[in-house]
Amino acid sequence: MTTLTSASQSQLSRRRFIEAAGAAAILSRSAFARAGRAPASDRITMGVIGWGMMGPANTKVFLEQPDCQVVAACDLEKEPLADAVNTINSHYGNQDCRAYHDYRELLARDDIDTVMIAVPDHWHELMACEAASRKKDIYGEKPLARTVREQQGIVRVAEANKIIWQTGSWQRSLPEFRKAAEIVRNGLIGDVIRVEVGLPGGHHDFGGTEPELLAKLATLPNKITDPTLVVPGTPAWNLAVSAPPPDFDYDRWIGPSRMEPYIEARINKNWRWNYNTGGGQLMDWIGHHGDIAHWGLGFDLTGPSEIEGVGEFPAPDALWNTATKYNIECLYKKEVTGYSNDVRMTIAGGSGAINMGAKWIGTDGWVWVDRSGFDASNQEWVKWEAVPDSLRKIKLYVSTEHRRNFLDCVKTRKPTITPVEVAHHSTLPGHLGLISMLTGRKIHWDVQHEVILDDAAASELLTRPYRAPYVMV
Repeated sequence: MTTLTSASQSQLSRRRFIEAAGAAAILSRSAFARAGRAPASDRITMGVIGWGMMGPANTKVFLEQPDCQVVAACDLEKEPLADAVNTINSHYGNQDCRAYHDYRELLARDDIDTVMIAVPDHWHELMACEAASRKKDIYGEKPLARTVREQQGIVRVAEANKIIWQTGSWQRSLPEFRKAAEIVRNGLIGDVIRVEVGLPGGHHDFGGTEPELLAKLATLPNKITDPTLVVPGTPAWNLAVSAPPPDFDYDRWIGPSRMEPYIEARINKNWRWNYNTGGGQLMDWIGHHGDIAHWGLGFDLTGPSEIEGVGEFPAPDALWNTATKYNIECLYKKEVTGYSNDVRMTIAGGSGAINMGAKWIGTDGWVWVDRSGFDASNQEWVKWEAVPDSLRKIKLYVSTEHRRNFLDCVKTRKPTITPVEVAHHSTLPGHLGLISMLTGRKIHWDVQHEVILDDAAASELLTRPYRAPYVMV
C-alpha cells in the first residue's frame, strides 16, 4: 500500500473522494489494506472523458491501480457512456461512478483530481485548457492538438497552472525503445547524420463502418470501392449522408470545427481521416515514432528549421480526405539544436520507402526500433536487455508503465516521462510537414519564437477558425 508523505498530502489537500462513495468511503484503513487498495484519503480521484479507442484501454489500467479511484465518465454517445459507467462500477462493485454528457460539468467537480482525455483531435485544446485552468492533472492522448496554435495554447495554460501532464506516447515506457534511445544518446553510433521515421499511410476502418457504406454505394451504376472517392454533389455523397442518431449530440461533437453533414463513416474512430476533425496517419503516429526519434537525439525541446513535404491526397472535400502517402524532409540545424552537426530527418508513410519505426544513422553505425522488433549495425546491441551501466553515461528517464508513471508524478509533482512541452515538440515536424504539403512550399521555422518565416499563407495554417460560439483559449 502506498501512503503519501505529509508534503504530498499537503499538495493534494484539495483532493478528496466523492461524498457519495458509500460504504467504500467509510471502510477503515485496515479494511482497505486487506482489499489491496489505498484508503480514500490517499487515493487520486479521476474522471475519464471519451470512451472510443484509447479511453477504455487507459481507464482499465487506471482501475487496476490501488491508489486511483475513477469516479466519473463523460461521452457524447449514450451507449459508450453506459458502457464506461458499467465497466467502472463493475470493477469496484458499486454504483458510485457518475455519468456526464457535458465534460464541463465533470471538470467543475472539486473532488476530481485528475482527468484522462481521449477524444478526437479537434476537441483537445478546449478540454485540456479547461481542465488545466481548473488545476486538474491530465493524462491526454496524442497528438497534443489539431493545430500548432492550439498546442501552444495548451502548453501555456498547463504550465501557468503547474499541472502534471502525461501524453499517451507510451512507447517511452517500453524497454526496447529506451534501449535504442540510450544507444544513440550515449554516442555508440557516433554522430547522428540522418534519422528515418516510418509511419503508416492510407486509411484504416477503425470504426468498422466502411462495409455498410460501400454496400449502400453498390446500388449506384458506377461502382465506388473507397470512401476517398465520395465527394459532395454526387449520388454517392447523397447516399452517405444521413441524419445523426437521435441519442447522439452531433452539433456538440463537431464542436469548434466547421459544421458538416453527418456521415457515420467519418465519426466513430474514423474522424481521424477528415482534416476537419483529425490529422490522418501522419498526425496519428508522429507522436509515437517521431517522439522516439526526438528522444534519441535529445531534441525534446527543439525542432527543425526547414521542413519540406510532398504527399498524395484525395479531393479536399472527400469523405476521407487525409494524405494517403507522404514524405517529409526536415533539417535540424546545429546552431539551433546544439548538436555537433546538422541532422536530417525523413518522415514517410504509405510508400514503403522506409520501415515503420525510428532509425538513427550515425558515423559509426545505426539502430532501429519499432513495436515489431529491434535491429542494429552491432548485433551485440540487439542481445542486450538494456545498455550496460559501463556505457550508460547518459541515463534516460525510466518508466515501466505509462499510466502508473502519471499517477506517481501526480503524487511527487515531478514531470512525467512525456510532459506537455515534449508532446508539443514531438508533433511539430508532423504539423509543419502537413503545412508544407498543403502549400507546396518549403517551410522555414523559427524554432525559438515558433513562427513560420516569410510565408503569410503558410502561417495561416498554424491555426484554424473556431465555429461560434466556441472560442480558442
